[in-house]
Amino acid sequence: MEKLHKKKCIACDGNTPPFDLSEIHKYLKKVVGWNVKRSSEKNYYLEKEFKFQNFIESQSFVHKVGSISELEGHHPDIHFGWGYAKIEISTHAIKGLAESDFILAAKIDQIISD
Repeated sequence: MEKLHKKKCIACDGNTPPFDLSEIHKYLKKVVGWNVKRSSEKNYYLEKEFKFQNFIESQSFVHKVGSISELEGHHPDIHFGWGYAKIEISTHAIKGLAESDFILAAKIDQIISD
């Protein structure tokens, strides 16, 4: 099976149904440290917090996440400050999670492991 970080995010046209919980848990096993959360609208999303030594490291990480996101055409919500960055990923068009969300999570994890 091809590793998620080697796949390409596929743009969602809104007609793809979001993953159900069993599919979410299947894919969650393929990424490390990501949590599944539910928004106030009851939509599932992925979340992970990253820790750094200072603001510059956080900013550099966020810049790399932004570059990957732009290449993939899939844009997460990013919160960051001194020593941390928190990434939230979902497919807004389907109000939930799809394979591309897990692909992007795996690609973001590659930033740290490279």
